[in-house]
Amino acid sequence: MIERRPLATLGAANHGWLDAKHHFSFAGYRDDARTHWGALRVWNDDAIAAGAGFPPHSHADMEIVTFVREGAISHRDSLGNAGRTVAGDVQVMSAGTGITHAEFNQEADTTRIFQIWIIPRERGLAPAWGTRSFPGDDRSGRFVALASGFADDADALPIRADARVLGARLKAGESASYPLGSARRAYLVPATGRVQVNGVVLDARDGAAIADEAALRVTALDDAEVVLVDVA
Repeated sequence: MIERRPLATLGAANHGWLDAKHHFSFAGYRDDARTHWGALRVWNDDAIAAGAGFPPHSHADMEIVTFVREGAISHRDSLGNAGRTVAGDVQVMSAGTGITHAEFNQEADTTRIFQIWIIPRERGLAPAWGTRSFPGDDRSGRFVALASGFADDADALPIRADARVLGARLKAGESASYPLGSARRAYLVPATGRVQVNGVVLDARDGAAIADEAALRVTALDDAEVVLVDVA
């Protein structure tokens, strides 16, 4: 089962400095049919204006993965962490017992991100933050784990969830496969380009809610970058 969720049907909120699309219920957007997908709770598609960002605010007991599509995001938090994550790279914040952070676009142009929230397998752990560079060539033509709660994904940023976040870059006509397993769920979004997923066509930034599929075959109809979340 693959349910296409076109970009035009997503929740939307434009605050001037922030133009956001919501794949799931978030803030002022409410859709009882789109509150979560397994342990996946939030997938926000955010465009942040130059010099703007999210002022200090707090989270607890959530795994928050930020995939930077364009530009860069600068992070600072109550643990003393600070860092800048650039396009193609990923940061992870495990909110745990509680963390206050700020995220700003300190670049000259708009920054575009996917921010993905996943419910942790265990609550009440110490908060943590990390960022990692993922060279685009490493995921050319194949899915690579960017953040994962599984020990065998040693090169991925760790998250405390029964889930993994993966990325792939595909040239037009190229395909990549992923062994999902029929007991798992997935959510897939092409950050750029049009793709076909097990026969279902997605335009750039459409979502696909996937269940009861033993394996996924993703074929690029244009040059494409794809982000996939595999959850229980």
